[in-house]
Amino acid sequence: MILKIVSLFLIVMAVLAMFGRLRMSTISKALGVKKPAKCKKCGRFQIGKGPCACERET
Repeated sequence: MILKIVSLFLIVMAVLAMFGRLRMSTISKALGVKKPAKCKKCGRFQIGKGPCACERET
């Protein structure tokens, strides 16, 4: 009996996760959310508006 309850709970959670991913992807497209900016030279994520660490002179 406990095994049935646990397996049913896991199946319900998996279905909810699939619907959540579908919903978040449509919301992000509707709002125009862009992917994070990356440096063209090294491929690191850019934080802020300044130049990347690979472009700065040390």
